[in-house]
Amino acid sequence: MTASNPLPPRPSLESLRKQAKKLARDIAAGDAGAIARARAHLPKVDRPLTQRNAQLVIAREYGYAGWQNLTAEVSKRLGHGLEWAVEQARRIIHDNDVDRLKQLLAEHPALLSWQGDDDHGGLLGFATGAYGDAGDPERERWFTRAACAELLIDAGAIVTPSVLNGLLDSRARGLLGLFQRKRLLPRTVKFLAALGDVDAVRGVLDGNVHDLETINEAFYCACNFQHEAAASLLLERSVALDPDSGRHIDSSADRRAFVTSFSEKKGRSHAKGSGLWIAFVMDQVSRAAHDGDVTAFVGWLKREPTLLGDDCVDFQDGLIGAAILNDRGPILAALFDLGAAILRRQPPPRSQAIEFAFTYDKAHLLPWLTRIWPIPDDLPHAAAMGNLPRVKLWFDASGAPAFGDLDQHYPRTSPHVQAYDDLHWGGPTAQHVLDTALAWTVINRHFDVADFLLEHGANVNTNWNSHEPASILHHLVFLPNPYESMQYLIDRGIDMTIKDYRWDSNAAGWARYGKSDEQMAQWLEEAARQREQGAR
Repeated sequence: MTASNPLPPRPSLESLRKQAKKLARDIAAGDAGAIARARAHLPKVDRPLTQRNAQLVIAREYGYAGWQNLTAEVSKRLGHGLEWAVEQARRIIHDNDVDRLKQLLAEHPALLSWQGDDDHGGLLGFATGAYGDAGDPERERWFTRAACAELLIDAGAIVTPSVLNGLLDSRARGLLGLFQRKRLLPRTVKFLAALGDVDAVRGVLDGNVHDLETINEAFYCACNFQHEAAASLLLERSVALDPDSGRHIDSSADRRAFVTSFSEKKGRSHAKGSGLWIAFVMDQVSRAAHDGDVTAFVGWLKREPTLLGDDCVDFQDGLIGAAILNDRGPILAALFDLGAAILRRQPPPRSQAIEFAFTYDKAHLLPWLTRIWPIPDDLPHAAAMGNLPRVKLWFDASGAPAFGDLDQHYPRTSPHVQAYDDLHWGGPTAQHVLDTALAWTVINRHFDVADFLLEHGANVNTNWNSHEPASILHHLVFLPNPYESMQYLIDRGIDMTIKDYRWDSNAAGWARYGKSDEQMAQWLEEAARQREQGAR
């Protein structure tokens, strides 16, 4: 491929990324020269140009077939071959491409021992880590990459404690079985409990294990993997070591019901260091918040008022999150009326509460949240509020974005989103800010703001809906009564064939298989048919 630009002897990958971003901005602004550059390498130039296509144009201008080829050459010249290989490996594992991973490991064997700086277990941790609870086979397939993990293990990847503990935290049964077959699990009581090996657990306990925290942690593991026999055995040892907790348990329920309560909750345990009784109360409070049972919610908190104190602010934040996701305004009112310490904490704890309100169409709960957290001053939050005058101030006189530091705009300000942002987008971009702002405006039905954003470069076909890789239409499937917002996107020409990375399905598929809403799936399919007929 002929290069129109020579690559410098010591190129900068950051400079190349900036060139791609500038090209995308110039095309969004209608720059004829930038559009001509793109047309020389792309059969079709869309406005706005995606970051991926902008990178492709830059790569071809330097004489390389694609961005990966260009970055590989940059890394080779700078002596950063492993750094480049890690980036490629993460993308390959994300795509579950076992053959390509095998090839990459052969070319870069140092990947097997690479750990990075985050103590997440290197590439094996990336393959086994779960975005959420992976406690059933389907969710484990969504969130983990078992085939890639097995390849890494067989090739000799280092297995760190963080990888093993991650299997317990995410309840990844299939991966736990894989590591057991490979003889990689420690013979400690918590792993034996997670496997449900009652005889082995009894053998460890007969060895006079007297550490209460160790016993309780193993109890949580047995319950999380629903091994009630092992959990009952561990409960008896815990009560023997902590009789006061045992009296509380016996006063509230029989011990079998206590075990069943933990085993049925299908998630991670609360406050692992707080003892079984406090963890049980936390679970009861959380269930009441989820269900909107104000009487039970208040009753349990009055029984254990320490949960309203300064040491439990993170737990209180979790209750607020659950109340938002499940639209439980009375739960918020009850928590605040009880004087929860989170109301007084300065500065307030970092939280996703306001993010949840905008992402899940619960903005009517914001008056409760703003008693603790101010609304951030960035484009996406202004758009989500429907504040068109403030939105316009994030653009210059020519209509181009004037966002300043992109790290100060959502989604980069969300700790949950940032890791997926880096993987999916390759770092912060103005396009990412625009598209998440668009998603929030559509979710919250501020269509005048949405029109403005579309006129100023937002992409109706973005494959990042607000917090994960899928179209905005995909996300709307799971919101209450989303048809007005869906119709808005359809009327603006959204591509209804976009497939997500998780189910490899379009929005109608999400409705049918993810939400089990056949009526919505048929509505979406009919809308697609009508639009296709109208285009003929």
